[in-house]
Amino acid sequence: MNRTGVPNRSPSARAVLKSRPANPLAHLGTVRRWRPAHTAETTSVSSDQTTVEETPIVDRDDLPAPRQGLVVTHFLTVRDVAVSRTFYADIFGGQLVLADNPAIVRIANGWIIMNPGGGPTPDKPDITLVPPEPGDPVSAFLNVRVADIAAFYADARAKGAQFLTEPLDRKAELRCYLRDPDGYLIEVGQATGMLHGVFADPPAASS
Repeated sequence: MNRTGVPNRSPSARAVLKSRPANPLAHLGTVRRWRPAHTAETTSVSSDQTTVEETPIVDRDDLPAPRQGLVVTHFLTVRDVAVSRTFYADIFGGQLVLADNPAIVRIANGWIIMNPGGGPTPDKPDITLVPPEPGDPVSAFLNVRVADIAAFYADARAKGAQFLTEPLDRKAELRCYLRDPDGYLIEVGQATGMLHGVFADPPAASS
C-alpha cells in the first residue's frame, strides 16, 4: 500500500491496464443505445472502431399495445413502404409511429400497419402476401368515418387523393371512395339518415 492508502498494483495488474484499448467498447463492435424519438429514423454514430446505433424509443401509448383488453389495427401489404406511410399520414392526418419493419401510422383511434409482401412464415404457412393488382375483385376495404365529409373530401383532393366519385347521398350516410397508392379501396362516410332511423335500401337480389 502506498502513502495515499491505495493498494499498490502488482506488475501483472499494471500490464493488464496498460494493454487495455483507448476505447473500452471497441471489442463490442456495435452497441445499441436508446434515446427519445423525435423521428422514426435510425441514425448511426461512429467513434474509433465502435459504431453506436441510436434507435428511437416509441411511446407505448402511440403503439397498438393495449394495457388490457384489445385494440384493432389494419395491416396492408404494400409495394413501397415510404410512399404508403406518407399517403396515410398526409391524407388522414396520421402520426408516423414507426418508419418501417413494420411501418405504423396512427390515425385517430386506430393504426395502419404496412410491410412489403412475402412468402409463408411459420405462423402463417401456405400464405403469401401480395398487394392487389389492377382489376382484382375487392372483398374487404378500410372504412373511415368522418364528421364532415365535404371538408374531408376537399382537403384530401387538395393533397392529391383521387376519388372514384364525389360524396353521394345513400340515405343512411354520405359516402365516397378513393384508392391508396397500391390500389386498396377506402370508403369515407358520414352518418346522416342512420342517426334518425333511416337506412340504405337493401341490395338488389342477384339473379
